[in-house]
Amino acid sequence: MTGWRLLLTRPADESAALARVLAEARVFSSSLPLLDIEPIAVSATIREVICSLDRYCAVIVVSKPAARIAVDLIKQFWSQPPVPRWFSVGAATAQILEANGLEVSFPVDGDDSEALLELPRLREAIAGPDPQVLIMRGEGGRELLAERLRELGASVEYLELYRRGLPQYPPATLPERIEAEHLNGLVVSSGQGFEHLHRLAGDAWPVMARLPLFVPSPRVAELARAAGAQTVVDCRGASAAALLTALREHPVPVF
Repeated sequence: MTGWRLLLTRPADESAALARVLAEARVFSSSLPLLDIEPIAVSATIREVICSLDRYCAVIVVSKPAARIAVDLIKQFWSQPPVPRWFSVGAATAQILEANGLEVSFPVDGDDSEALLELPRLREAIAGPDPQVLIMRGEGGRELLAERLRELGASVEYLELYRRGLPQYPPATLPERIEAEHLNGLVVSSGQGFEHLHRLAGDAWPVMARLPLFVPSPRVAELARAAGAQTVVDCRGASAAALLTALREHPVPVF
């Protein structure tokens, strides 16, 4: 895999962690964070939901930022960890929750909404009368999860804990980085990450659209193809392991 030269676009700390794993696999990467995570101020609504977590049959945490903010809030308002069944979309998010005393279930064969929805323990959690599910996330995000849960008879609420902003860069920063470092692949971890990539590319997007684009889910893949991305690789998850598997299975482009 030494021929890959990837642009990483996650928040700075996540890109740094991913870059270390890629380096061990002898994959070159360059980080240009396209998401700033800004926690939402704790409102009366957020406080009320956090203080009543035990009324939900399932609490689903869809991202690492949501997990970090959630455990901080739980420490503020609970003397002991609350007892609903906890779920996450991927192992990395689960690790944050587990490190803070929560028992978490997550799919081991794919870290996306589709894999989570097939998890027997989640199906069991919502099988009772009047199941109520809470999804912790950033502003906007995974709608498929809530739609499918409602189809299965659950009542679903969102608790939005942060918003994602686009860091400020001088014009042409993105295409200049790709050209200067001879990058041949792009990695995004969410739909909003792709939207920021597309926006920052500007007039250079038709050229960048020819580069392989590694995405975490079918939803993001569809978004990218609709915008004109020519080679979209669905990693079926946002983890480093999922990306490495996709890199092994996809040939390095020759330009």
